[in-house]
Amino acid sequence: MKMAARVLWGSLSLLRLVWCLLPQTGYVHPDEFFQSPEVMAEDVLGIEAARPWEFHPSSPCRTVVFPLLTSGSAFWLLRLWEEWGAWPGPVSGYVLLVGPRLLLTALSFALDMAVYHLAPRWGAERWNALVLLSGSYVTLVFYTRTFSNAIEGLLFAWLLVLVSPRAAWTPIPMKPAPGPWWQSWLLGGIVAAGFFNRPTFLAFALVPLFLWGTYGATNSSLKSLTKEALVLLPGATLTAAVFVAVDSWYFSSPSRSSTLVLTPANFLHYNLDPVNLARHGTHMRLTHLAVNGFLLFGVLHAQALQAAWQQLQACLQAFAPTGFPRMLGARSLRSCSRSHLLLLYFMPLALLSAFSHQEARFLIPLLVPLVLLCSPQSQLVPHKGTLVLFNALGALFFGCLHQGGLLPGLGHLEQVVHTPMLPQVPTHYTLLFTHTYMPPRHLLHLPGLGSPVEVVDMGGTEDRVLCQVLNSFIRQPACQVAGGPWLCRLFVVIPGTARPTVKKCSFPLKNETLIFPHLTLEDPPALSSLLSGAWRDLLSLHILELGEKPDNMTGSPLSKIQP
Repeated sequence: MKMAARVLWGSLSLLRLVWCLLPQTGYVHPDEFFQSPEVMAEDVLGIEAARPWEFHPSSPCRTVVFPLLTSGSAFWLLRLWEEWGAWPGPVSGYVLLVGPRLLLTALSFALDMAVYHLAPRWGAERWNALVLLSGSYVTLVFYTRTFSNAIEGLLFAWLLVLVSPRAAWTPIPMKPAPGPWWQSWLLGGIVAAGFFNRPTFLAFALVPLFLWGTYGATNSSLKSLTKEALVLLPGATLTAAVFVAVDSWYFSSPSRSSTLVLTPANFLHYNLDPVNLARHGTHMRLTHLAVNGFLLFGVLHAQALQAAWQQLQACLQAFAPTGFPRMLGARSLRSCSRSHLLLLYFMPLALLSAFSHQEARFLIPLLVPLVLLCSPQSQLVPHKGTLVLFNALGALFFGCLHQGGLLPGLGHLEQVVHTPMLPQVPTHYTLLFTHTYMPPRHLLHLPGLGSPVEVVDMGGTEDRVLCQVLNSFIRQPACQVAGGPWLCRLFVVIPGTARPTVKKCSFPLKNETLIFPHLTLEDPPALSSLLSGAWRDLLSLHILELGEKPDNMTGSPLSKIQP
């Protein structure tokens, strides 16, 4: 059995690497690009990008340290290879996409190392836990991309590794031997780094640090816990100083006086305002527990809920005859590895549920304690068929289908704008995206200054507004149709479900490219239409090249459009 599990883990690990290189076409969330590679591509490679507001010197809410270490280092290597001539030809959008992802994929194996060390200490079967980890679509999709949540999950996993010698349950309680001085420094450094990456890291670190501080102590008084916490102070202070120094240097500008930049403080100031959170979407407080846990982990989340219910019943049974003080003193309830793992899983989930904005990816760090909880040494992993089907569907949906035409569409447009039809004639390109996620512009590999390409993100605009904007672009003074010297080409990128919107605008169609598959949940296709012969068009991203309107059509069509 162990040999079979090792072979399966090796196969899934190879799949993780190969799927990164293919690459995955699914577009999970704009933060994958706009909190790391989009910013670093502009800084390191000097190519055109859309810098999000969090990385402007006037409103620095995100530390730049981890983007520099991940996407920044990947792009720096690409720039060196290009300058030395080691890279064959110019860097393509494919390389700009896969480079940072490949680095995160390599870092994701730190999760496997962490589970390998943690499993024996927490009563889990090592290779079953590793198979659950590597077979989860959360690992295959989320941990191979440049999400700050993936960095948070890696730091949380290794925080558990460091605290486990003291926090993990042992049959006989004993005073832990003092570790080397650098261990407490490293532990403090991880806590500080996780806080600067995402202040929500404290929700994940609370239980591990509490167990680490209270294990083997003479009492659980505030004085004793404070004494243990002070051991972490040197490492945390040194790490925080490095982050503040780097952020202050990065966000400094000639127009601003030199000041210290505390990005976590700005992050908390923004996100603790309910009005700001409402701009990103508000959710019910039980969304993480009732929806996101099942969406990410499926049957594993159900097993955790069942184990929590059984533990609660055991506590109530102990409370009935003995009362609350003796129930707390029952070592079988408070010190077994199962109860600790339940705390490691449900306490962060409960703390994150206190905020009204709840996205599923916020929970991906909980994968490590969950696979440890669901792979006990004394039992086989249940529901194997359900697990395989669930993770296959999750990987297919988030890794391929969800907004899956946008990244290949950018690759197609990259070839279009870099290979003009008439090289001797200056050409201006307008790329208009509507009813899609924000397009990461760095994948077009455009020069930072003087680019003849204009990228317009219209979001989910109304029909009338879209037609007005299209009309203004086709009639701009620089275009030949308006008497200008430039050949102007207008492309509209739109999902198949919104394709009729462009038809209402009455622009002649020059060319149309379909990229399959592409599923947008903002404009989902009706089930009845999927059963018709047009299902492929509806599940595709359409790249339309539009021509200018005839003169007799420019004055009146807008009045015919129904809003």
